[in-house]
Amino acid sequence: MMNRVSHEPPERRLTGIVILHGFTANLESVRELFGPLGRFDLRIATPLLRGHGASSPDELRGVTWPDWLEDAERALETLTGIDGKAVVIGHSMGALLALQLAARRPELVDSVILATPPIRLTSPLGPGRPLHFLAPLISHVVDRWGMEAKFADPGSAIIPEQYDWAPTKTILSMFELLEETMRITVRVRVPALILHARHESIVLPESAEILTRAVATPPEATSIVWFEKTDHQIFCDCERKAAVDAAVRFVANRISSKPHNS
Repeated sequence: MMNRVSHEPPERRLTGIVILHGFTANLESVRELFGPLGRFDLRIATPLLRGHGASSPDELRGVTWPDWLEDAERALETLTGIDGKAVVIGHSMGALLALQLAARRPELVDSVILATPPIRLTSPLGPGRPLHFLAPLISHVVDRWGMEAKFADPGSAIIPEQYDWAPTKTILSMFELLEETMRITVRVRVPALILHARHESIVLPESAEILTRAVATPPEATSIVWFEKTDHQIFCDCERKAAVDAAVRFVANRISSKPHNS
């Protein structure tokens, strides 16, 4: 008799970590994660999102959020291969992309770590804020927008070089990413850790609670770790060690919860 060939895909297991940086930032903003997470027996992917890490923010012109999602998804697919899954860690805009991947590619995403997810921005022009309706109008008269990075304690911070402005139309695309992500959060069912600052200059702290209510992840599989001092660059500012430690603990727990991955 001929052996029956199984066409069932192999069972996926936790094999890697994808780390996604934020808008106008680069890999320096998340580099503190590389060493501690590199001690696990997991592969790590750290894509540089399109238009970032160049000598001028002009490289962002014409780049839209689907380009960033494509970069992130390609990194996830390459990392996980035919039988892997990944913890996806995203800072700021990278957290939005992590949610997108969890909703769109649940078979590849084991869990997510969302660092200062920008669900509600301090800027009144951001989505869900009172002056958001003016943002498209402003883009017709203002070509670029200042993007000053702030730190709670510059003296003890690691201050990475990043763009100090961005094309206004690219900022509008990032706003579109935020709105599109909120529309699909109901499809996010993976375990999630949120790292959030109570007193930062870019993202309102209410973002964390909004997100926990929006995702379909069970409450027992969702947690928030609050930081009392840090500003938006949570992996570079004065509480970076505590933020990195929280991410490491989460990944360690994901590994220990899956004995077949050892």
